[in-house]
Amino acid sequence: MAKNVALTSTLPVFEAGAPLTQSGIGAASAVLNPRVLNAMNPDARVRYLTNRSRIAANSTAATLVRKSMDFERAFVAAGGLLMAGLDPTGNGGVVAGFGDLREVELLVEAGFTSIEAIKIATFNGAKFLGEDAHIGSIAAGKQADLMIVKGNPTANIADIEKVEIVFKDGVGYDSEKLIQSVQGLVGIR
Repeated sequence: MAKNVALTSTLPVFEAGAPLTQSGIGAASAVLNPRVLNAMNPDARVRYLTNRSRIAANSTAATLVRKSMDFERAFVAAGGLLMAGLDPTGNGGVVAGFGDLREVELLVEAGFTSIEAIKIATFNGAKFLGEDAHIGSIAAGKQADLMIVKGNPTANIADIEKVEIVFKDGVGYDSEKLIQSVQGLVGIR
């Protein structure tokens, strides 16, 4: 941080290009998540699954994802500011919201604690923008959009996917209703 160097992690974009494995990077449960697939427009889903089917089992993509994870840990250890964000690039398998949650899980898989990963995904971007006095964490007087999860992501990072309520501008929204409202639309607009 002394040199004000920042980096944005986009691990799910790279994971989407890795071959399916039993666990870890490229796990079928992550890259073939039924909730993500159901949100996709049928044409987008077919394109994504077709692209996935073309990934060779001996692809080095998983090794490259692991190297990216190691690089990000070393970057933070050296004092860099790591942020999290997604691009809808690659083979089309990264969907906003779902991808953001997966990013936090992959940061934990990379060796960050759950708390560190959540901070990378929330506070660090605000800090980089110089807005951390106003946003990025929960404190009196700050603006905050929140999500309430069932479980404890600090004990089990997979609980981060159990979103029950999302608060935006002080209004609570049912997570499942939000997801249902976009079924089959991702990839159209």
